[in-house]
Amino acid sequence: MAAEVENMFYTREKPWHGLGTMVQEAPTSADALILAGLDWNVIQKPIQTVEGYPIPGFRANIRDFDNKILGVVTSRYKVVQNRDAFAFTDELLGEGVTYETAGSLQEGRRTWMLAKLPHRYIISGDEIIPYLVLMNSHDGSGSIKAAMTPIRVVCNNTLNLALSTAKRFWSTNHTGDIGGKLEEARYTLLYADKYMGELGKTIDQLQKVKLSDRQVYEYIDSLFPLFDNPTEQQKKNLLRLKEDLKQRYFDAPDLSHIGKNGYRFINAVSDFATHSKPLRESANYKESLFARTIDGNAMIDRAYDLVRSA
Repeated sequence: MAAEVENMFYTREKPWHGLGTMVQEAPTSADALILAGLDWNVIQKPIQTVEGYPIPGFRANIRDFDNKILGVVTSRYKVVQNRDAFAFTDELLGEGVTYETAGSLQEGRRTWMLAKLPHRYIISGDEIIPYLVLMNSHDGSGSIKAAMTPIRVVCNNTLNLALSTAKRFWSTNHTGDIGGKLEEARYTLLYADKYMGELGKTIDQLQKVKLSDRQVYEYIDSLFPLFDNPTEQQKKNLLRLKEDLKQRYFDAPDLSHIGKNGYRFINAVSDFATHSKPLRESANYKESLFARTIDGNAMIDRAYDLVRSA
């Protein structure tokens, strides 16, 4: 498992998930964008049919240096350039936040920056480091987003649980004035601190949820339901996935000191969801995994729901 962790998750020597560019030496977000090759602009142009008729009410978002079309949006859509989307995070640097990695997804349609928050948390004996992923989109799919991504240091499991008591991600608006940027930075740190506080309480609660081996098997079956009229190959694939998750729960060295409880199960599912090799590795597999880390992983959230109902 250690080798998989080193390959899949961020370390000092490698970008996070094997994506993006290291920008640790960047003093500002503008410098980070230059290092990552994201210091380009988006321009808007009218669109038309192949016959040359204009299409009212819509525009094309185009990257300036290569004319790459990043999305088609309504005429009311306001472009937020990368430099503006991430500028408010410069105010966070005064609080000890450091930029780590920056990159893009879907050929530039979504750009992102990873920042490490200054505090290290010891929760139930585990060291957990909070990371903040900030994302801007140019395809009309959403606003600027900030997402918490806490990492359990010993194995780099992602613990971005969907808590009912604290936001896992939130949207930020580009205001353009320094006062607005200071306000956005302040609220971002407040949201992050609240999430980590609630995560600590949740982990303590999960440790108190004792699980029998039978319950674990039932939960794993629930996470991997069998299709109607499955083929023999589908049955074999499903069995392989289940056995992989079972091994991570019962045999992972980093979980040996943790009792058979809800926290151990969540870690095993997180380990599987973020580190296991897919049955078929598509060309955009790493990007999809990264997006699930930001937006939330449905399997981890489902496992959390199962444990809470125990």
